[in-house]
Amino acid sequence: MAAQGHTIGSTFEQIRDIISMVKNKERVGVCIDTCHIFAAGYDIRTKEAYENTMRKFDDVIGFKYLKAFHLNDSKGGLGCRADRHENIGRGRIGKAGFKWIMDDERLDGIPLILETPEGDYPREMITLYSL
Repeated sequence: MAAQGHTIGSTFEQIRDIISMVKNKERVGVCIDTCHIFAAGYDIRTKEAYENTMRKFDDVIGFKYLKAFHLNDSKGGLGCRADRHENIGRGRIGKAGFKWIMDDERLDGIPLILETPEGDYPREMITLYSL
């Protein structure tokens, strides 16, 4: 979900449609990137917004396809359509948005991959685990 301009796969519905064209769906997986979904207009900043976004993901695509999560904040605002990663807590999503991800038991066993600009990764990991 790059969400830049007019790219394919920038909405849950488009990803669902792509998956529907694959014959062997056992080979299909989706990685949610927090900056990408935020830039595409899916809010995760509050518990209610996060739950609404994840409910929509499950309704449209299905959790069975979720194979990974890329964690990064966003330099741009909600729906900005710009893929500009930022360090956790320093962008427009903010630390609170990541608390819901870290506490979500549905993500147990799903790789959470830190994908922020180069920097102090140990500090960011401490930030995430302290939420």
